[in-house]
Amino acid sequence: MKLKHLVSSLVLTGLAASSQAQLAGHNVILVHGFQPDNVLNQPASSNEIVQNGQDYWSDYWNSRAEARLDWDSSERIEGATAERLYNDAVNLSLSGLCNDGCVLVTHSTGDLVARYFLENQADWLAANGYTPLNILTSLDFAGAGGGTEIADTVVSIVTSNNSASSLAVSAVEWFMGGTLESDQDLGVLYDLQPAAARNLATSPSSVPRLRFAGAGNAYFGITGGFITGTDDGVVPTHSSCGAVDPKAYDSCSKNVEFNGKIKNGNANAPSALFTNHFAVIMGDKTHHNGTIGDQTGVQLTYVDNNFNAGGINVDFSTKYYDGWFADYLYVTNSKGSTMSEKVYETLNN
Repeated sequence: MKLKHLVSSLVLTGLAASSQAQLAGHNVILVHGFQPDNVLNQPASSNEIVQNGQDYWSDYWNSRAEARLDWDSSERIEGATAERLYNDAVNLSLSGLCNDGCVLVTHSTGDLVARYFLENQADWLAANGYTPLNILTSLDFAGAGGGTEIADTVVSIVTSNNSASSLAVSAVEWFMGGTLESDQDLGVLYDLQPAAARNLATSPSSVPRLRFAGAGNAYFGITGGFITGTDDGVVPTHSSCGAVDPKAYDSCSKNVEFNGKIKNGNANAPSALFTNHFAVIMGDKTHHNGTIGDQTGVQLTYVDNNFNAGGINVDFSTKYYDGWFADYLYVTNSKGSTMSEKVYETLNN
């Protein structure tokens, strides 16, 4: 695809004077997830897309970021979204924001968008005389890079003129927040089908992807029946963990379950993750939006810990709990924090 540098909707937040707007001394760039309303009511302007991006991160991350890559969920990743990403890459290069290294923070489909961005930005920029961005690592909350079967259900309902079960239609309407028309343009939902997502930007990346997964459900379980394995109400564990195979898993680790119960190699979990993917934190009751929102009260557990990811030290404090019938492994003092708070407080060192 030939990309042209146009006026971009890239938002540079202008918070460089605040150390809180960085993570471990590095500038942060946010990549939001799927926004159903974009599909039901396509944004009328770039300003609306920017406002949607601002609203998306309002619970926690906006004040801790220097920039956002805002995109429109009614568009395809290899289509109009690619154009937006290229324009943003150029403006980020010109700004010098990532000269000392940047950290991406993604949520949901932002994981897939970021993967496409990371695979292409250096080539895009170098081919046009710009300096490629120095991206150190990516923090992926409820990552949908492996797709979600709920997207398969949405596509099936629309393409079959809604000749689906009433339960499937109800689950989709709950997920979308509205009713889909039989001729609806589904935009990025086509890319979110697992078979499509797992064939998009497949080259191994040198950028570490740190995974933070939940298994709660804010949809009263209505969507779970259409998603493979344990899920967070939107994204299956095979995707949020970064698993190579899209199978029905109940944990990111064979050694510990979502609730912290130690299994010593017996948990139903992936045998392999994608290159440079690290499943770091799990929350058994953390739902999809709770990973970046204000949900507290979940005792988090860790999967991968005590390593350096692109200059970011992953060093969560943990504790063992000896129960009568099982042992548990928890992230220290995590129940009183949101998942994002605990991640930021730990990695910002």
